Amino acid sequence: MTTHGGFEPVFCTIVPPHVLDRLARQEDPALSGPARRSLEHDSYQRTKRRLTTVIGATAVTPPAGAAADRPHRTIYDAEHGQDLPGTKVREEGSEPGSDATVNRAYAGLGATFELYLKAYGRHSIDGNGLPLDATVHFGEGYDNAFWNGEQMVFGDGDNEVFLDFTIPVDVIGHELTHGVTQHTANLEYYGQSGALNESVSDVFGSLIKQYTLGQTAAEADWLIGAGLLAPRVTGVALRSMKAPGTAYDDDVLGKDPQPARMEDYVRTGRDNGGVHINSGIPNHAFYLAATALGGHSWEKAGQIWYDVLTGGDLKEDALFADFATLTVKAARERFGAGDELQAVQKAWGQVGVRTL
Repeated sequence: MTTHGGFEPVFCTIVPPHVLDRLARQEDPALSGPARRSLEHDSYQRTKRRLTTVIGATAVTPPAGAAADRPHRTIYDAEHGQDLPGTKVREEGSEPGSDATVNRAYAGLGATFELYLKAYGRHSIDGNGLPLDATVHFGEGYDNAFWNGEQMVFGDGDNEVFLDFTIPVDVIGHELTHGVTQHTANLEYYGQSGALNESVSDVFGSLIKQYTLGQTAAEADWLIGAGLLAPRVTGVALRSMKAPGTAYDDDVLGKDPQPARMEDYVRTGRDNGGVHINSGIPNHAFYLAATALGGHSWEKAGQIWYDVLTGGDLKEDALFADFATLTVKAARERFGAGDELQAVQKAWGQVGVRTL
């Protein structure tokens, strides 16, 4: 695999640890039990990931004769255990079965592959036809989904706060995009570079959803994880790119902590320096640029962001200002000094990030 120097695959989850920490402290065991188990699962998988990285993982290569312009998907069932990948239950080209979770995972992998291929000419996550593997029914009431550096994993949720994690296609796209970042800019998963890592996944997760639904920027809801929260939760999604900080306000989950501007940047040592929180700032910048340009967001704003992610100039420890500056450069190089450049410059200015 081709990555920057110092490559170390990270363990990336869709639900931030601060959310599960809060749930784990609830008196109701229906809420605290699954959250505690989920945190334990995440800790185990994170440690396992580090050990695998140190020992050296076997590179996954496309099967012989596989077409580079077609996905190669395999879905496994963990049967509520933790051993990965589990039992193979569906492979590329096979018909849908009776398990809706398996079918959604299969479709979501395909939707992600298609957006990257059709919009950007990218052949799978690594750009070289990497097989897309996913495991469903992981753990007991597991409240998360993650990319572990090699494959996708989905929990079923606890049905109290979270539903099945294969329901929102943008969650699938988000996690797989961590794989794209891993194989390109390899942004460090801490502080502003970590928040950029999370934001890039939200951006392309949202674009995958919009592409699948055929939506324009004006038609999109710009929510990450819509449909994931159970009916009892006062909220609409995990995050909002349109209005960071408004996705939920719930007596159990608390209030969405995401800022939309640099003046509200959250300084914390938790969640790798607030990577899931401060990602709201670059998220909102993308939303502003995309909606200002209109049409299909993957064609202009998405292309600019993709050019930056894959262009080779984005450093692993990049700050928001570094990323913003590169988007301005990319907009000028691809589209000239027109509306695209102005929209990108204005968007970063609106969220309080200076371009150099």
